[in-house]
Amino acid sequence: MDIKYGYVSGLERFFYVLSIIDVFDRVVVKQYRGASCEAKHAVQTLCYALQSRLSAGDEMPVIRTDNGPQFVSKLFGDMSESLNVVHERIPPRTPNMNAYIESFHSILERDLFSKRAFKTFEEAYDELDRYMDFYNNRKMHGSLKRKPPVVFSAWVKTLEDSSAFHKAM
Repeated sequence: MDIKYGYVSGLERFFYVLSIIDVFDRVVVKQYRGASCEAKHAVQTLCYALQSRLSAGDEMPVIRTDNGPQFVSKLFGDMSESLNVVHERIPPRTPNMNAYIESFHSILERDLFSKRAFKTFEEAYDELDRYMDFYNNRKMHGSLKRKPPVVFSAWVKTLEDSSAFHKAM
């Protein structure tokens, strides 16, 4: 999980994009975008991500972040503790230790932010939503057997279901 900045040239203002990526299947599970990004936004986004990806009885994932103020806040720490989420913070100045989200954010910069000038926040958010649909559902990944993240994730589940079925026989 990490935060990236975008820019609305029509208003000469920045906006924030907080993204959470599943490092196994590269699905960007949840994203927050807004004119500010505080600890409460990080907590809400993480809670929504967990709700959308976990079923009853699933093990909680490890959450890896940098040491941004949102992630070192008491609120984020209390939430992690109350949900029994392991929160790993990478050492300062080591973005390579959070490579999956850093890579995704560089792709987002290359494919969207550097190619578009946004006049309004709404325009930026609409374009970001369109790009996220493309990224998760249609963008092929060499590391995912040339499948988009959502397709790869579904494919892996069919393999797991098949394996469980054969073990039960």
